[in-house]
Amino acid sequence: MKRAFLIIGVIVCLLAVVPAVNAIGGSEGWIQIQCNVNGASVSFDGQYQGMISANELTVPVYVTGSPYKEYTVEKPGYYPASGSITMPEAGQTRTYTTTLNPIPTQTPSPQYGSIHVESSPSGAAIYWNGNYRGVAPLTISDVWAGSYTIEAELSGYRTYSTTTTVYAGSRSDVYCPLTQLVTTGSLYVVSNPTNAQVYLDGEYRGRTPVTVNNIATGDHNIELDLSGYYDWKSTVTVPTGGTRTVSATMDPIPVSNTGWIYISSSPGGATVLLDGSNAGQTPSSGSLKLNGIAVGDHTVKLQMSGYQDYTTGVNVVQSTVSQVSAVLVPVGVAPATGGMSVSSTPAGANVYVDNSFRGVSPLTMTDISAGSHTLLIQMAGYQDYVSTVQVNKGATSTVAAALSPAATPTKKSGMLPVVAGVALVIVGVFAIRRRD
Repeated sequence: MKRAFLIIGVIVCLLAVVPAVNAIGGSEGWIQIQCNVNGASVSFDGQYQGMISANELTVPVYVTGSPYKEYTVEKPGYYPASGSITMPEAGQTRTYTTTLNPIPTQTPSPQYGSIHVESSPSGAAIYWNGNYRGVAPLTISDVWAGSYTIEAELSGYRTYSTTTTVYAGSRSDVYCPLTQLVTTGSLYVVSNPTNAQVYLDGEYRGRTPVTVNNIATGDHNIELDLSGYYDWKSTVTVPTGGTRTVSATMDPIPVSNTGWIYISSSPGGATVLLDGSNAGQTPSSGSLKLNGIAVGDHTVKLQMSGYQDYTTGVNVVQSTVSQVSAVLVPVGVAPATGGMSVSSTPAGANVYVDNSFRGVSPLTMTDISAGSHTLLIQMAGYQDYVSTVQVNKGATSTVAAALSPAATPTKKSGMLPVVAGVALVIVGVFAIRRRD
């Protein structure tokens, strides 16, 4: 098991460092180097392949790629060893065994110096005169006096190259500051008309005109939303290190100045008057649907023999369903009513009960029929507060609402607020009917 994990790790490392020419598609074979010294570096034709662990290193190779000719095994303190390579056939493993012999300990000669290399960020592969020597921070010992080329390579950064001079008996320090490769770009988004909301890959990025920076290069989905206009969508390619302009022309949505009123009663069969005109009867189940009702305030009245008249105000919003749920009280029976006291922080919010505007908070309302009611509190710059309030006969229900500031817009369906409002009202209707 340990050997399997080791081989997988070596393969992952090789994919990152082996040049593309040796990764040409084709069948695969393996070259195994066995060595008596763990930690020794293995190179094929001068290309680093990995380190000896558990006295071996197995390297996968493509048999159709450029063939390797020579392997080299080396470690500081040992004489290097090398040998010729014969490429394996598909599915074949060729094994080469080598022995590293230690260099006898001796008094450092004043002819030698050393090179200490550091990189920022650390971890760069260090090459000394083109030969891989390890990962920074790194000290290269027993270097003859003279001038040498040092290169530092790290994925995602530009290769850094410099020349250093080594003097006998001293250490040369080399610092390699690496510059990150540019992998981002920008978009400048404009629209006609302006002030459209910009979403990049579903994330809100501001309103037009706007410049969006630090975007990963490549293709991205962009969408512009503006109330009263159809959504504008496109795919845009972000250039590396540059700025691309996106210009959108928004098409207006035909204006509708009407909404709907859905009216239900318990019991059904009540005559409905809208602003004094007969509009039909409530069904025994479900709702009477009034379509094309002008935006604004209206009065709905329900009449039924043997029952007291029911009257309420309705505010119709453009392209929105307003719901009226009436519980009719028999003639001669005192209606079961209670009260509702509503306050908000901050004060001054609009208060709606069952979608009917009742005033501005703080507000105390009386003669509210007993049962469940939908309470909506709205104020510009704050999120809507919606709650189902139970009103009991002869009692006053108290609601204290702490309004939350409106959050940054996020991408969502334009029909969601309508659907959510209708769902809340329907829930209230069913709650009332169950209680009755």
